[in-house]
Amino acid sequence: MMGGKSSTIAAGVCGALFVGYCIYFDRKRRSDPNFKNRLRERRRNQVAAKQGTGLSKLPDLKDAEAVQKFFLEEIQLGEELLAQGDYENGIEHLTNAIAVCGQPQQLLQVLQQTLPPPVFQMLLTKLPTISQVHRYASIQSNLH
Repeated sequence: MMGGKSSTIAAGVCGALFVGYCIYFDRKRRSDPNFKNRLRERRRNQVAAKQGTGLSKLPDLKDAEAVQKFFLEEIQLGEELLAQGDYENGIEHLTNAIAVCGQPQQLLQVLQQTLPPPVFQMLLTKLPTISQVHRYASIQSNLH
């Protein structure tokens, strides 16, 4: 009986110490002068990641060899995933390829002829999103 009571007290003391440490750490973190700046930056990065899912994967648009390699890899990956039945990821890779393609209209015509109509329709619904990503990536590459 005494062992149960003392272990309960020990658990309570440990819990109180843990909560106290959490409060101390949170107060110390919030009083840091750079805390708000880092938090804003992290939130900006999260929003950018959500808006441009393929943005981080896009190559430097000024490097023609990297763009060509990226284009061929994305087309191949997209075709493989579509053949396996993973339409969502396959479409994602094809839209990445369209984003860096020099002649997207011709590529879309080829894809329209080769893809089943529902899959091609999924691709078309993704295109406005990828064009925004492409525009943002080209602005970023011009800044560097």
